[in-house]
Formats: sequence, structure tokens, C-alpha cells
Amino acid sequence: MNFEQIFSDQISLLKSEGNYRIFAELERKRGDFPRAASHAEGCVKDVTVWCSNDYLGMGQHPEVVAAMVETAQACGTGAGGTRNISGNHHHHIKLEAELADLHAKEAALLFTSGYVSNWAALSTLGARVPNAVILSDAHNHASMIEGVRHSRADKVIWAHNDWRDLDKKLTALGDRPKIVAFESVYSMDGDIAPIKEIVEVAKAHGALTYIDEVHAVGMYGPRGGGVSEREGLADQIDLIEGTLGKAFGVMGGYITGSKVLCDFIRSFASGFIFTTALPPAIAAAATASIKHLKASDAERQGQQAQVAKMRARLDHLGIPYINNESHIIPVMIGDPVKCRMISDVLMRDFGVYVQAINYPTVAKGTERLRITPSPLHSDADIDHLTNALATLWKQCALARAVA
Repeated sequence: MNFEQIFSDQISLLKSEGNYRIFAELERKRGDFPRAASHAEGCVKDVTVWCSNDYLGMGQHPEVVAAMVETAQACGTGAGGTRNISGNHHHHIKLEAELADLHAKEAALLFTSGYVSNWAALSTLGARVPNAVILSDAHNHASMIEGVRHSRADKVIWAHNDWRDLDKKLTALGDRPKIVAFESVYSMDGDIAPIKEIVEVAKAHGALTYIDEVHAVGMYGPRGGGVSEREGLADQIDLIEGTLGKAFGVMGGYITGSKVLCDFIRSFASGFIFTTALPPAIAAAATASIKHLKASDAERQGQQAQVAKMRARLDHLGIPYINNESHIIPVMIGDPVKCRMISDVLMRDFGVYVQAINYPTVAKGTERLRITPSPLHSDADIDHLTNALATLWKQCALARAVA
């Protein structure tokens, strides 16, 4: 069996479909976000990053950087292994307390990424709650889908953000233990779930509610607790899952909930038990970031202002995008080859980095550029990007939005 040929053939097919992923080689510059150095074909040049999930630039914030450096100097680099073997580092405990407070929950539990926290928590709930069925929104992230699949629990998919469809499907399940899993902000279309209605329906059927707030924590609510905090609904949701790797600018994932719920996941989730813990320096940096954003609304207000300016410029130029209530601006292209080409030309000719989003991340025919303005993007940056898009729209004969 020629395995190398099998691998090569499948990669070639991916390339022919326009869905082969090419990763830019970038070097972020401390204190200069959203600028980065692009390393390509032996050349180094400055580019402006427009697709980072470090939504508020907190990965460059002096307080966050200082906390990481000081803790590495004091404690060393790694955590020494899993917490099951090496114990709870003091900085893990401090961070979990900060996260529990952020979401007004009794407890929190750290993981190495948001992907792992979703996978571990959902798989454990589905596997360990007898006769459980997980009801998953049709647009849930791959990490949630994998968690449900790994649990081997029965699953029911409900129409995206359709609480009426959820109600019908919960009714059909009778008295079985039910877990309703959904997101607050969906990362590709940028739409926001009707959390109030979903929670009301779930509670009427005695279901456990599980919300993924990874694209919302730090971004919404008076202290950055996400959309559930903004809407005053956090206390009605059983488990709030989030990440430290987006608006908080570091890395890691977490869940928050009651003490017994978090202890249950801690005691049975293989994704927690057998995984090396986050380095203490990372935990300290995340704690500093969360504390800062609990007290400061300036970053959120600045980011929202630049998002509004970007949308106004796209409207003026007739560049089509999905309008939504969040900070995510999906600029629609609808062709994988053109999407990849526009991304490449923006980098090469305009010094702009925005990654092409193609299948399987999004459905075929909905290829896009996913733009995420930050409070550190200037008005001149916005003008430069939108003018570049207007030029490429004309060159590629792409349809303009109808006013």
C-alpha cells in the first residue's frame, strides 16, 4: 500500500477545489498591534492584521505581558505536568476564582484550549449522565460536535437559533435527561443567539443549559462576561464555557458553573485529567487580562466604534457582508479560488493580512473574508483596507451590494 500516494492525491484534490489552506508566516510585534512582520519567500515586510481573534489587542497589553514575564521569572516555564500529578499551581487557582467571579458562578475549571474545554465537558456530560440526550444547535462549533460525538449519547440537532424548533424537539423527548448546547456569538456569520428564549424553553423542559461564549467573553457585558452577562441571563445558564485565547489575548479554555458541576467534569473528563496543565505564566497573564477588562470598558467601546466605521465604509463602496449584531464582519465572496486569490493579493500588494475562509469551515458557495476590527485599527487602516477591497472587487468582477 502506497500511503504517500494516498496522502498526495487527497491534498491535490483539495488544491484543485480551491480549499487547500495556506498559513501565513507572521511575527507579531509587542506594542505594535495590529502590525506584524510577514516572512514570505525570503522577504520580511510589515503587514496589518485584520483577522485576529485577539479582538481587543490584549495579547500586547503591557499589564498582561508584564504578568507573564514576571511569573515566568518567579515560577519557571511549565506547570510540571497534569494537575492530577503535579497538583494545582497557585496561579491556576487564582485564575479559576477570577473566571468564576466573571460569570457569577460558584466555580470554574481550566483547560488547555477552548476546543478542549468544549470537547471534554460535553463528552463527559453526555457519557456520564444516564440516558442523556444532547440537543445541539445546527451551527455549533466543531469542538462541540466532537464532544457530542465522543460522548456516544443520543443527539438531536435543532434548527439554528430557532427556539421554537428546540421546543418541539424537547417535547418529543419526554422525561429523558436533556442537555441544550448552543453558542452566544457564532464565529463565521457573527449572529447572536436568542439566549433568553432558548433558556426559557430549556428550563420549561427541565434541560441543562450549556452555552459557548468563546467569541463573546471580554467583548460584551459591563465586565466582559459575554452576551449572557449583557442580557442579565448568566445566572439562568447552568454551564458557561469560554476561552482565554481570543479577547483575553492569551490561551486556554474553561468552564464555569456550580461547584458540583465543575467537580463532576474535573473528576471524569479525560481531556482534563490526562492533559498537561497551562504554564503558570500563561495563567497569570490571563488573570491580569480578565481583571483589566472587568474594570475597563475603553477597549470594548473603541472596538465597537471601529466596527461601525468599517461597516459604513463597506456600505458606501457596495462591498457585500453579512450584517449582524456582533463584532465579526464576514465579507462575502462565494468562490473559493477568488477568495484565496483576493487574500493573497491583499497581502502581497497592499500589506493587508486577512485569511480566506473556505470549505469545510463554511459551506461551499459562502466563501468569505472574516474581518475583525480592533480598537487599535486606525481610521486610516480602515480606509486602506476598504479601498483595496474596492479595487479587487472591480478586478475580479464581483457583484456589489445593492443599497
